[in-house]
Order: sequence, then C-alpha cells, then structure tokens
Amino acid sequence: MHADPNGMSDSNRQWILASRPEGKPTEENFELVESERPEPDANEVLVRTRYLSVDPYMRGRMREGESYADPWAVGEPMQAGVVGEVEQSNHDDFEAGDVVAGNLQWAEYSIALGSELTPVDSDLAPISTALGVLGMPGRTAYFGTLEVAEPKPGETMVVSGAAGAVGSVVGQIARMAGARVVGIAGSERKCEWLTDDLDFNAAINYNQEDVHEALSEACPEGIDAYFDNVGGEITDAVFANLNVDARVAVCGQIALYNAEELPTGPRKLATLIEKRARVQGLLVSDFAPRFEAATERLGQWVSEDELHYEETITEGFENAPEAFIGLFEGENIGKQLVEVTEDVRAAS
Repeated sequence: MHADPNGMSDSNRQWILASRPEGKPTEENFELVESERPEPDANEVLVRTRYLSVDPYMRGRMREGESYADPWAVGEPMQAGVVGEVEQSNHDDFEAGDVVAGNLQWAEYSIALGSELTPVDSDLAPISTALGVLGMPGRTAYFGTLEVAEPKPGETMVVSGAAGAVGSVVGQIARMAGARVVGIAGSERKCEWLTDDLDFNAAINYNQEDVHEALSEACPEGIDAYFDNVGGEITDAVFANLNVDARVAVCGQIALYNAEELPTGPRKLATLIEKRARVQGLLVSDFAPRFEAATERLGQWVSEDELHYEETITEGFENAPEAFIGLFEGENIGKQLVEVTEDVRAAS
C-alpha cells in the first residue's frame, strides 16, 4: 500500500458478496477486492474503520426475497455496524480525529453522510462498545426487555441465545427488574459465564441437556416472559412451559437462518389460546427516537458495574467472513467484532 502526505493509504480493501449462500455461508460467498480510497463530497465524511460488527441478521441480507432489511445484490459491498475515526470531513458536525459509529461498508475506508453517523464518547467506555452493549445489541436488549417482554419482580424469564450480545444484556436487565432469569446457551463455558459472572439464576446447555426436561426443572413455576433469539425446537420447548398472561419477545431466529426450507414443527398457537400469552416481534429501529436515552442509561449501568459485557474480537480485516461464519457455530461469547488491526495509513 502507498500513503499520501497525510498518512492515509491511497487504496481501500472491501468485502463484497460474491454469491448467495446455500445453507450456511462459506468463505466462497465473499470476495476481498481493492480499489482507490474514496473521497468525500459535500456533507460527507471519510471514516477509517477501527472495529467492524458481524451480526446474525446479516444472513437474511445475503438471500433474495423480502425481509425487514433489503437484500444485498451479488457483487455489491457488504455492510455492517462500524466504529471508526474521521479522516476527512466535509460536514460541519465532524472533524478529523473524531470517533464515530454508523452502518457502513465492510471496508477499511467508507464514505457516509454526516447525518448517518453518531459521535462516540471514548471517555465513557472502550469505543468497541458502540457496536455492542452501548450500540444496537444493547439497545435491542433494553427496549425488548423493558417494553416487550416486561419482566416483573418475582416472575421467571427465559432467554435463548443468552450468551450472545443481545441475550446477555437481556438477562441482566431482567435481573435488575427483579425477575428470576434462566438462560439457554450452547456450551458449558457459556453457561458458567451466565451464572457465575452475569448472575443468571440458572443456565441450560442445549447441546448436552434435554431442553424440555431442563426447563421443567429450572422453571418449576412456569415461564412468565421469554426473549427469543433462536426459534426452532428451543422455542417449542419454552412454549410448552408458558404461564397464563406470558409475554414473548421475538427478536431473532438464528436456528432457522441457514435453512433452505423452513420446518413446520409442532403447532404451538393453541398454547397461546390456553395461556392468553402475547407474542410480539421486535425491531429496534422502531425505538430510534429514544436511542440516545437508552444508550445513556446503559452507559450508566456499565460505569456503575451493574451491567457486564464480553467481546469476542477477531483480529484482521481479512478475517471478517470467518468471524461472521463463526456466529452460526456458536463460537462467540458476547459481542463478536472484527478489529481492523493493519495500519492502513502506513506506507508499504
């Protein structure tokens, strides 16, 4: 790579969608390409990526068809949550050196309108948290727990995908609300983290336990609230244990994201009649006008050591696809990030 007099590389690497996956994504679905570093136009900002987010919902954008997020076209750059530094700014609200977050390209450098970027307070917490506990996952957990699942003191709440970026925050907020919390995760290491570090009351390893039986033991008085990140057989097991007036927040269905044909499964709607349960889908974007207040409260909990978080960081921009694929293997604890470690401003 070459550098200009300001120390920036004059080239830019980015990941594009090379082909649509059939089942679980593979390395062949991604292509790393190199082009000239972009230049910002009026009201635009050039951002150098420091941390790149990978999230399960992105799998839906890799397939054709309607969803709540538009699909990527084959041959187009991938997109994700990014935290980076402003290198050049043609927008009055930002200047070189500012740390910002936004939904940008999987690239070492990205262009964004200033209105699409959010300032990141590096004094509040490590800047990586703007993609995790103080970013989209944390806000999803915040609104989904307090306003959709609504756990109350003395109730029992179950969280699937409990050791992930969203689920781990959900369980802690529910505990702060006075609920008894049971997490479902895929390894003993994750389950120990939930109970030992995050103060979950119990944790179930779905890879080693019969979830139906384990839920009956862990929730002897039934389930009052359920935060669903997984779907599939785990959610079937939870539905069988719902109490009257239970609330279900449907946030994700990662167990089904790679399915070529969706399984029909047991028919569970009759359970909702008997239990008068409420099932509500959750999109954090619906709460956008209140993001700032949520982030402020989450930041306060983090600073007061009331809310803990974990990050799984993959080093190297070239390893972004590997980090994304690892989400479906259950490899990460907490938020999965890619740290763009190469100094793209250094001359070769």
